Amino acid sequence: MKASGNSGALALAQNEQPFTASAMTDEPRVSAGLSSSQAAQLLLHDGPNAMPDTSTHLLQNIVSKFWAPVPWLLEASMILQLALHKYVEAGIIGALLLFNAVLAFVQEGRAQATLHALKSRLSLNASVERDGIWKIIPSVQLVVGDLIKLSLGGVVAADAHIVQGSVLLDQSMLTGESLPVEAAAGADTFSGALVKRGEAIAVVTATGARTKFGQTAELVRTAHAVSSQQKAVLTIVRNLAIFNGGIILLMGLYALTHSMPWNEVTPLFLTAVLAAIPVGLPATFTLSSAIGARSLAKLGVLPTRLSAVDEAGTIDVLCVDKTGTLTANQLAVRSILSLNGFKDEQVMGIAALASSVGGEDAVDAAIRAASERKPSPNSLKLVAFTPFDPAKKIAAATATDANGNTMQIIKGAAATVESLVSPDQEATAAAGKLEAQGFRVLAVAFGPPEALRLIGLIALSDPPRNDSAALISELKTLGVRTVMVTGDAPQTAAIVAHEVGLDGPACPSGSMPANVKLEDYSVFASILPEGKFDLVKAFQQNGHTVGMCGDGANDAPALRQAQIGIAVSTATDVAKSAAGVVLTEAGLSGIVAAIKTGRLIFQRILSYTLRSTTKKLTQILLLAIGLLMTGQAVLTPLLMVIVMISGDFLSMAFATDRVRPSETPNSWEMGKVTAAGGFFGLGFLAFCIAVLTVGTYKMHLDIDHLRTLCVLSVVYGSQAITYALRDRQHLWGLRPTSWLLLSSVAEVLFISLLANRGIGMSSLPLLVLALELFSAILFFFVLNLAKIPIFRRLRIA
Repeated sequence: MKASGNSGALALAQNEQPFTASAMTDEPRVSAGLSSSQAAQLLLHDGPNAMPDTSTHLLQNIVSKFWAPVPWLLEASMILQLALHKYVEAGIIGALLLFNAVLAFVQEGRAQATLHALKSRLSLNASVERDGIWKIIPSVQLVVGDLIKLSLGGVVAADAHIVQGSVLLDQSMLTGESLPVEAAAGADTFSGALVKRGEAIAVVTATGARTKFGQTAELVRTAHAVSSQQKAVLTIVRNLAIFNGGIILLMGLYALTHSMPWNEVTPLFLTAVLAAIPVGLPATFTLSSAIGARSLAKLGVLPTRLSAVDEAGTIDVLCVDKTGTLTANQLAVRSILSLNGFKDEQVMGIAALASSVGGEDAVDAAIRAASERKPSPNSLKLVAFTPFDPAKKIAAATATDANGNTMQIIKGAAATVESLVSPDQEATAAAGKLEAQGFRVLAVAFGPPEALRLIGLIALSDPPRNDSAALISELKTLGVRTVMVTGDAPQTAAIVAHEVGLDGPACPSGSMPANVKLEDYSVFASILPEGKFDLVKAFQQNGHTVGMCGDGANDAPALRQAQIGIAVSTATDVAKSAAGVVLTEAGLSGIVAAIKTGRLIFQRILSYTLRSTTKKLTQILLLAIGLLMTGQAVLTPLLMVIVMISGDFLSMAFATDRVRPSETPNSWEMGKVTAAGGFFGLGFLAFCIAVLTVGTYKMHLDIDHLRTLCVLSVVYGSQAITYALRDRQHLWGLRPTSWLLLSSVAEVLFISLLANRGIGMSSLPLLVLALELFSAILFFFVLNLAKIPIFRRLRIA
């Protein structure tokens, strides 16, 4: 990025000091930097050197917990209760509403606090000349025109133009290129690059959102994908609201035609509304995800959003960055071509003598590491060493052999070294072939100064991680298609793709094809940050649930847009902020762990959703049919609140239940879930109506005792539904957890105590309670016979 992008800020600096954009390119003179007053004015004008904060404001986050479909229904019910002066019922509903909100807020806050702690370790400082003195300041205080020093091991804190010196820069976090680049006076460098070798002085040309990745930051801010969890809750509430609205309309017509008094109609309508609210659904979603997040944290996987835990189980496409994700982001020697009678070990031993010791040069470190693995028998003794010169593109060394003869070593770019020795067509052809395959090729020349000859070629590249191939293979067995998406060159990407098992076609370089489909390509190379973002959106528009794994700032927009963004352990703070999951430990096994855990969470939530849908449909239909049978409401608002407490609240123990993980990616097919709820709801309704019929025509109970009987049928029958639907297979499947069993015992004892003691309802003898509970047990066995063909027919697993 050139200084022209900040002309206003530069002009402000020019008013006090003769500094111009053109002066940046006039070597070798370097200006004296800015004064403190200049820097203060520019900081006020341009703002801090920091990326915009995309996190949700605390107040907005709190309000969002009360602004969703289920809270809306609870809030409406609470207002109606207050209007009817039902303060106890209103208070209970308010408590349930508050519980849902606090649970979600606390669990998400824990994940965000851990992420902020991780990000705080990444705070950067910069060496800057102010008032003619070099000093260390926080990088957020840098302004355009500052003179900064780029030193070995440091991170470039802003976009800058190098005016003196030369450095080797690792820009993989920004561009996706796996190989470091040389940058001398006259070159531009960008915020986030890592200095691997050398030292330079540079003038800041852009800060904050105006840097090269200002556009990337804007993409991160605007990127958004609605989670499948949000869609599921919205669909459930919508379906129940539509069905409930229809039943309420029919009951209204009945009340109108039968001249029911308003003091009976209003509680009837309020009961109908309460009967349709899945009050425990958001809390169960949150609690299930929180339990999953806690187990993932022990495996080195940190979800930054709780919805990401459930989302991990639904992805069917995983887009992975190459550098630092599939690869170790560390150069290694991949092949050696020895020439003129020399052996591979000799070539590496001689090349190691012309390599720096203990420096940050990735090439030299790779050569020394390879040489140490296979020590050379050379008896050479190093006399002098000249580090790599970016201008000459070679490093040199002088050594003596066993006879005391002086020998010279030249190591560097293949074309440069070949020009210093006798022509070798075989070596030239071999070097060209290796470079065409995406390798970085070095040549090594050795011999007396007056008779140098080429002794070998060394090919280097960034190798895949040891677990990458196994990861992709396991993902395939889980039904997840993996696609490589990288900014690196196509040749380099093709090498890594083949080694990790991605042998599908590669997308041609250039603009991404319109309407690209998942099955078209396995590798997308030379792709820009906005290209990754567009690719994720294209897959989503084709109906796929997308996971994006990456580590650099260039991955951040795609990480945010994907249903689940996964930042690896070496990721930048921008990438971690954008991701839904951060891997805190090296390696990629956390991705598979997240997917498997997500599928467990999905199954728990699916079990609860099936139960909730079945129960809510039954309750509203029981209210309507009971009205036809008795001419009065067989459930009251108070009784529905009791059912909420005893059923919806305690049934959140589903979040701890044992389940079978899905073998393929999950998806919220709400049509099938609603259909299953309808089938089981009819069975549940038949059970409740049978109980009501016995109470009405056999036992001749009055309306108050019939209401108690109906409440017991709903609660006892819900237990039958719970244990029948928790496993989509046979009765003798997975054993329920202790928490689920305890919640069931607590619910049955709670409602039985109220019914027998006449608390909040009319009293019934223990014999009646026992017979009704026994009937519910029989109903459970009937459900187990019916569920398998229904689930098989609807393909719910």
